[in-house]
Amino acid sequence: MSELELKVKEWLILDRVCYHPRPPPTETTNSLHQQNETTNAEIRRLWENKEYSELQKRMNTRIEFGTAGLRGKMEAGWARMNDLIVIQASQGLCEYVLRNVSDARKRGIVIGHDHRHNSKKWAHITANVFFNRGLKVYLHAGLVHTPLVPFSVSKLGAACGVMITASHNPKHDNGFKVYWENAVQIIAPHDTGIASAISENLEPKITVWGEDPSISSSFLNCTDDMIKAYYEDLQCLSVSRTSNNLHPPIFVSTAMHGVGDRFAAKAFDTFGIEPYVPVLEQKDPDPEFPTVSFPNPEEKGALDRAIKLANEIGAAVVLAQDPDADRFAAAEKSSVEGSWFTFSGDQLGALFAARILEQYKNSGRPINRLAMVASTVSSKLIQKMALVEGFHFSECLTGFKYIGNTALDLEGTGSYDVLFGYEEAIGFMFGKTIRDKDGIAATACFAEMIISLYSQGLTAQKYLQSIYQKYGYFQTKNSYVVCQDPTLTAQIFERLRHYPVVSSKTPRILGYPPAIANLDIVGVRDLTVGHAYDSSIPSREPVLPLSSGNMVTFKANRRDKSSPQSITLTLRTSGTEPKIKYYLEGQGPDASEIKALLDDVVKVLLTDWFEVDKHMLQVP
Repeated sequence: MSELELKVKEWLILDRVCYHPRPPPTETTNSLHQQNETTNAEIRRLWENKEYSELQKRMNTRIEFGTAGLRGKMEAGWARMNDLIVIQASQGLCEYVLRNVSDARKRGIVIGHDHRHNSKKWAHITANVFFNRGLKVYLHAGLVHTPLVPFSVSKLGAACGVMITASHNPKHDNGFKVYWENAVQIIAPHDTGIASAISENLEPKITVWGEDPSISSSFLNCTDDMIKAYYEDLQCLSVSRTSNNLHPPIFVSTAMHGVGDRFAAKAFDTFGIEPYVPVLEQKDPDPEFPTVSFPNPEEKGALDRAIKLANEIGAAVVLAQDPDADRFAAAEKSSVEGSWFTFSGDQLGALFAARILEQYKNSGRPINRLAMVASTVSSKLIQKMALVEGFHFSECLTGFKYIGNTALDLEGTGSYDVLFGYEEAIGFMFGKTIRDKDGIAATACFAEMIISLYSQGLTAQKYLQSIYQKYGYFQTKNSYVVCQDPTLTAQIFERLRHYPVVSSKTPRILGYPPAIANLDIVGVRDLTVGHAYDSSIPSREPVLPLSSGNMVTFKANRRDKSSPQSITLTLRTSGTEPKIKYYLEGQGPDASEIKALLDDVVKVLLTDWFEVDKHMLQVP
């Protein structure tokens, strides 16, 4: 019997069985209790039709549980998201929590879900697993935005939290997002510990794969109380009530067919801001996402309908939340002719950071108590701001699991007020309660900032330019190449560590490239396991933790010393997609020169470093 056939047979058994004891392999599947007819039939059909290539994709590797939990396409198979995978993940998580969190049964779990296909069902499956093991279960009633889960974990003192969502992924995806007892997404060693516990608890131990009133009546409904508490905390972020503004700007907001509209509207009310105008055809939750091909506010064209409505009603600002409302995007009208400026995540981060710095100064508190956090692939503008102004800045690995834990560590010293953190992928953290990105808080804070700026005769774009004038001009150019072959991806990074150079006037840092686009490489940091190195540290050992994939950062300066230009370039592999991502930022006194410089760097990066033509890599 082949390995593939063994995996198929195991699937057909586990996807149908209710509880112990496990039926013997010789027993026909027809005699077993049917739990998920759809996914079971999928695998049987593929096997009977001898579609072995598709079966290999679904069955040969198991979907990996990592620091982001689980996320993938909703289909049958070990490599996909489905009922069986959610049961196994829940069972493993539950056992790990019981072993590692004190009073876990009494403290319980908080569970929430968005509007995607299967989300409600999987939330109930997760709840059933934990309830079956004697844990208290707080299951949020109805659709909630992702930040409410970590908020509830913190407020209720729960042992952990789970949110069923795929955030901004395409409609056929869903996910299982885990928060630890500190109300932050899990980091090592919990990810590997939970993954190990999952592998030890593969046999389904629950009898109900979905919602059952006789069970769910025992779950605790904390939703109304938590939403009320959430907005009480959110109101603390408001600098001033603005409902009496005589000429308030009009805001158009889109929820991208997600859960965010009612939460954003309530946030406006909490801040005393009006009018709030939703994009009606994108207002209500819809798992089919009918008007967007990819429900991500960062994607080109994602804000087109909101901008069209804004032009029709004379609004100057567009706000957007991704489908689970933990991320935020914005655009502002640039001219009476109708052109619009869409802010990047780094630009929004700069605006928020400057606003918070200004407010902190006005409070009279010692500036050295203020702290902000950003991921290493985000702009270095806040770092420069911190050097000039005297507040503390910390850099961490990519992802809010690291941003949130870094904030908690800083707060734990008793020396800092960590009031802001962000990552370039339009994720923003405010205040001290939620150590995760929150698109609703970002929506309200940005709208209040706009009102304040407009009352001074400024726009957000003008405010951004004033920030550049004070701290230097920073511009980013981020993208990726698609590489479907993991072996080739590894070869590309190894070539960069042993880069072929005939001659160079620049001293070389180990075997890395000495230059790029007439810039001398003056610093290299490699956070890849097995290649850890940081040229800026005497010991050469990186301060930041190592990455699970390849991750290398280069710092380079203009060869002509009369032109003070520099770049930071980070290359890393994606943990969820077959991509090599690059994050490029240039700094200098002239915007047009920096733009040209970044174009030159990208050209060399793609042509010489990645060799996209030779390897036939896909460039977006």
